[in-house]
Amino acid sequence: MPSEMTTSWAMLMALGAFHGINPGMGWLFAVALGMQERRRGAVLRALVPLGAGHALAVAFAVGAALAIGSVIPPGWLRWPIAGVLISLGALRLFRHRHPRWAGMRVSAVGLTVWSFLMATAHGAGLMVVPVFMGMSMSGAGDHAHHMPAAGARAGAAFFATGLHAVGYLAVTACIAVLVFEKLGVGFLRRAWFNLDLIWSATLVATGTLTLLL
Repeated sequence: MPSEMTTSWAMLMALGAFHGINPGMGWLFAVALGMQERRRGAVLRALVPLGAGHALAVAFAVGAALAIGSVIPPGWLRWPIAGVLISLGALRLFRHRHPRWAGMRVSAVGLTVWSFLMATAHGAGLMVVPVFMGMSMSGAGDHAHHMPAAGARAGAAFFATGLHAVGYLAVTACIAVLVFEKLGVGFLRRAWFNLDLIWSATLVATGTLTLLL
């Protein structure tokens, strides 16, 4: 249904925007690099590898779901996905390990790898999978109990990853530049815990909705 697909597209972009808000997803790293070099160009230069790494984490999670879904009924995937999401959310409620930024100088490849690992560890890629699965099943119409053809799945995965990346990069870029030029990083002393709490709650809520819907 067109309306359902539009909703899925909006959710993918909204999730990307939400991921971009989290300092642990990369904008704080971009700000740190800008502060080390004392210029905005360093902040902007970090955005491409950060976005690439985040997109790779999403693509990896979606690709794994597609591979497993070609072997077992897609409906069964919601149980392990929901379990991992809820477990990650519960774990982050009690463990708040934050990155150390001082003195960090990495290449573009290193920053891409770092972004990929952070997004994977935070469950960002896995959070996209339920939305993608719903989008795929909606596109299958009356045959929603089967996965779409391989070509259609690959195209949908690429499109979903791209939409998510657009939302992520737009918010990451805006926050990184705003913090670097106006706010400074001191405000994180007040905001970081709240963001951790919201992130944990979102993981748990996404896992719960995956089971219910």
